[in-house]
Amino acid sequence: MEIRKVKFSDVEQMTAIYNFYIEHTLVTFEEEAITAEEMHSRVEKVIQQHLPWLVIENEEGDILGYAYADSWHTRRSYRFTVEPSVYLLPEVKGQGYGTILFDALLLLLRQSEIRNVLGVIALPNEASVAMHEAHGFEKVGEFSDVGFKFEQWVSVGYWQLKLEHSE
Repeated sequence: MEIRKVKFSDVEQMTAIYNFYIEHTLVTFEEEAITAEEMHSRVEKVIQQHLPWLVIENEEGDILGYAYADSWHTRRSYRFTVEPSVYLLPEVKGQGYGTILFDALLLLLRQSEIRNVLGVIALPNEASVAMHEAHGFEKVGEFSDVGFKFEQWVSVGYWQLKLEHSE
């Protein structure tokens, strides 16, 4: 197993992983599967912002999952705040890969100028809440029934981690 920076050759596998979550879960509010070209654009946007995008792969070079941090909002005053995302192949969920990826992502963020990491979680999602809280995130808010997917209303919770930096 290896954690490394994303390569554009990873895009096809990452697109397949993400499309599973679009088509079968409430963890993303996207409703239409995306193309590899769209995923490529998203990766490029994150890289251009000098933010981390990591993948975890097995010995055969198969992508088991990925994690990245994207800007919280586009206005310049938010430049020190990011939103993390972690996506895994469904068959490897619950085996610790998400935590390994999240640890690596947070380590890179702590080594950067980022000050706040905001977890945005479609609720209910016990696994994501537990992972965020295990990493020191605190719940700071919730919006009730703000998303509508698969013919149901979905609430969104917000968790915040303030990163400590030595000056």
